[in-house]
Amino acid sequence: MSTPATVEQLDRVVIRFVGDSGDGIQLTGDRFTAETAGSGNDLSTLPDFPGEIRAPAGTLHDVSSFQLHFADHDIITPGDAPDVLVAMNPAALRADLADLPRGAEVVVDTDAFTRRALTKAGWSTSPLDDATLEAYRVHPVALTTLTVEALKDSGPTRKDSEPTKNMFALGLLSCMYHRPTEGTEKFLRTKFAEQPEPAEANVTAFRAGWNHGGTTESFAVSYAVAPAKRAFAPGRHRDISGDLALALDLGLVAAAERAQPPLSPGSSPITPASDILHELSKHKNFGVRTFQAEDEIAGIGAALGAAFGGSLAVTTTPGPGVALKSETIGLVASLELPLLVVGIQRGGPPTGLPTKTEQADLLQAMYGRNGEAPVPVIAPHTPADCFDAALQAARIGLAHRTPVFLLSDGYLANGSEPGHITAVAELPDLHVAFATTPNRPDKSDQEVRWCPGCGDYAILVAVQGFMPELGIARENIVFVSGIGCSSRFPYYMNTYGMHSVHGRAPAIATGLACARPDLSRLRHPTPSASCATYGAPRTTG
Repeated sequence: MSTPATVEQLDRVVIRFVGDSGDGIQLTGDRFTAETAGSGNDLSTLPDFPGEIRAPAGTLHDVSSFQLHFADHDIITPGDAPDVLVAMNPAALRADLADLPRGAEVVVDTDAFTRRALTKAGWSTSPLDDATLEAYRVHPVALTTLTVEALKDSGPTRKDSEPTKNMFALGLLSCMYHRPTEGTEKFLRTKFAEQPEPAEANVTAFRAGWNHGGTTESFAVSYAVAPAKRAFAPGRHRDISGDLALALDLGLVAAAERAQPPLSPGSSPITPASDILHELSKHKNFGVRTFQAEDEIAGIGAALGAAFGGSLAVTTTPGPGVALKSETIGLVASLELPLLVVGIQRGGPPTGLPTKTEQADLLQAMYGRNGEAPVPVIAPHTPADCFDAALQAARIGLAHRTPVFLLSDGYLANGSEPGHITAVAELPDLHVAFATTPNRPDKSDQEVRWCPGCGDYAILVAVQGFMPELGIARENIVFVSGIGCSSRFPYYMNTYGMHSVHGRAPAIATGLACARPDLSRLRHPTPSASCATYGAPRTTG
């Protein structure tokens, strides 16, 4: 495939892809980023998603963008103003025009600038026909028409061809900046392995975009950015996002590997923290035992149970969960158990802006608990630093037997940069020596305190009577209770036990079961709160 004959050398470039949510903007940005990382450039990205679940197409509220800053030297931000804007429709152009510096390059899909689309975006006249863009170098490209034309002999209908215009745009920009093509073509064929026609349609559109950039006078100049050889430490590197650095066998899994207790995440999916749970669920081969809870409190309850069972426990959340988990975090601090609370912060109050970033939970993480329950707070500063932050948080939690806040945010979670791949054996040793002797007398020294005539006396005597007949060692039995007078039950048994929080004993006991699958369970209700026993035969009643 041909490229423009004139090549201009640059030290850095900021590119922003912008379009509707359904235009494949994030995929386009991801692929350009992957090829840029493979070219050896230092880079930083900033994906930006609409605040609405699905705003009307073609409106300002539906604009999705992906910004990439890459250079031949060390960089630390995704850039302020884009040098190149790729706008797929009028709304995308209008939403981002104010960010462009004078002289910036603008690539627009002229096919999208219809009267209806202009009206939706709030333009009274087309900016391509007046002086709106006179301060910029504009490249009008009929992306839709050219894409359909490139695929006319391949079989897809016009309706099926139009969605591949993002690959045409990706090919065009890849040609302009000398990005490799083999990786993207392999990715597309793998992604659509079970759908060969869409796979070939996307590859064809991608190649057509590249050829258009290499043969059109509007793109007579291409640009080259040399590898950033001095920006990286010796060794292997990969493009990595913040959530991936925290979740993959890099951060949390690597910490568990170096500490040896299994990793047990208990979480409820919620933007922008869901990716961590999704990724960790793929790594059962590393002993990761994930639990997807119905809500935030159940999530940290399950994590607490896992920590009580000896796991390196993790719960993930943005702002709403930080608020809801505070009671259990205080309990974890009192119990002196290691539990990592990974807060991927988002904008606004707890129910506010799930797709926008803000460091909104810092004060709550520092002070948002009852009484005296201090908790360490670790905060990474770049996507790749999330790896080191996860190791540090695990080290503090395990060594000092405490919950630890690991505070990231949407900017770091969704952004990416090259990260150094360190061999597991070279990571710090996080092993902690645990006590192996009992920490209480063989017989409970607790005085039974219930009201005279309370039925709990009869239940206690009955349970104390049949438990020895089960033939299970006392150290393999755990009673978990909620709150209320009846929930003092664990105090009166010669076993392990936990007096937990109201209504959450089942979640805590479930987390314990995930961490200790060797235990069976007996569950029974109590008058004031749920209670669960582990170590007994699997029955209910």
